[in-house]
Amino acid sequence: MPSSLPTDASGEAAQARPGDPCVFVIFGATGDLTKRLLMPALYNLLANKLLPDRFAIVGVSKVATSSADFREQLGEEIKQFATTKVSAELWKWFDQRISYMSGDFKDPATYQRLKSALDEMDKLHGTPGNYLFYTAVSPTFFGEIVKQLAGAGLTKETEGHWRRVIIEKPFGHDLESANALNREIGACLHENQTYRIDHYLGKETVQNILAFRFGNGFFEPLWNNNYIDHVQITVAETVGVEHRGAFYESTGALRDMVPNHILALVSLTAMEPPNSFDSEPLRDEKTKVLHAIRPLKPEDVPDWAVRGQYGPGTLDGKQAPGYRSEAQVDSRSSTETYVALKLAIDNWRWSGVPFYLRTGKRMAERITEIAIRFKAPPLLLFKQTGVRQLEQNKLVLHIQPNEGISLSFSAKVPGPVVKLGGVDMSFKYAHYFGAAPSTGYETLLLDCMIGDPALFQRADTVDAGWRVADPILDAWKAQPPTDFPNYAAGSWGPRAADELLERDGRKWRER
Repeated sequence: MPSSLPTDASGEAAQARPGDPCVFVIFGATGDLTKRLLMPALYNLLANKLLPDRFAIVGVSKVATSSADFREQLGEEIKQFATTKVSAELWKWFDQRISYMSGDFKDPATYQRLKSALDEMDKLHGTPGNYLFYTAVSPTFFGEIVKQLAGAGLTKETEGHWRRVIIEKPFGHDLESANALNREIGACLHENQTYRIDHYLGKETVQNILAFRFGNGFFEPLWNNNYIDHVQITVAETVGVEHRGAFYESTGALRDMVPNHILALVSLTAMEPPNSFDSEPLRDEKTKVLHAIRPLKPEDVPDWAVRGQYGPGTLDGKQAPGYRSEAQVDSRSSTETYVALKLAIDNWRWSGVPFYLRTGKRMAERITEIAIRFKAPPLLLFKQTGVRQLEQNKLVLHIQPNEGISLSFSAKVPGPVVKLGGVDMSFKYAHYFGAAPSTGYETLLLDCMIGDPALFQRADTVDAGWRVADPILDAWKAQPPTDFPNYAAGSWGPRAADELLERDGRKWRER
């Protein structure tokens, strides 16, 4: 069971166990990911007594610097990026366990020096040969680093110790490249050593989908095509591409968000109940859902998929530039910054229930949510009253920024006439359980240290996700857009996205 579902049958909090003693090796240790997310997450784990005492960090990067300077740099950065006030005592604990080495990721000599550094850490800190390698680097180095680690004997598990590698996203550029990367990694690592990470699955509300669905008796019986009309999943960002223009030009919104983040939300929303929360049954059911998504034929793509690119607009009262004016972006770019999709899941539970997905940059509001629209009840009972239409009940899982769950339903307005009004019930996690400082990586890093892969993607899950995205990418490549930019920064996307739902007599949830 994922370490992040911490309640037992009595409702009492279950204490997560600390990670196993290990050395945490960060490739790309001088980059943004380390200072903004990894170190703050590790600090939060330490503050919650979830790091083992026998623990050490080795940073590896091409930047020439010393261990002392690297520690000093991290010490300054943690003050800026930590999610809570930094304790000098706790940071001193880290400072005594951090070392650094520079090297070329393609040079075998780098890995021989790393092997010596790890031996030294084992002696200094009592780590028993357990190594957790994190690839916080460009995707072009994922396969190379794994191959070099194997060549240096650093992935071999003997004498009871473990060796694990965390692979960041994006995992591949399309189906072919993802499968090639899986083969390259699979030649060096066993599947149980490979942790393909998606930080969205570290968010409390995302994980709470499982507890909400399977820990309550009143929603799961309604969680099917008899009662649900459709599902909407929105992942909207107000930011543009910022300093990632070159990366985004070769990626786009579909590759960046759909095969990983958004399809992860689809699978948690639509999966069948696993027979346990052990990692393999849970991952089996998530993957089955992705296999059940109907692949789009080329001729269907224009009616089921919408792409957009933001132009100049106004956001929070300030002028925002168009995508083509961003740094490192082609002035005639045809890269999409917005995607809306209609998906059909061809299984018994979801037959006839469309899933509408949308994601975009420079949107009107930063929001991630899953909205479940239930079918309206028959109007027959109210035919002698003034009620002319019954609204659909709506359940919304708010994932960010304000994590919580809300339910909208109808109730009689007080008075002598039968009149219905909308009523909202909602809760926010911060109000009920307190706001725990979090980056979204804490649970995932801890799960890696204890060997629980439930929240990570298997090779077949990656394959299934790209099989959904690839036909759309192929169709768009064959027919470049002619209307970009087609939505203003600060709006909710192109008009075609509204028409995607209007053709079915539906509309996006109003904010």
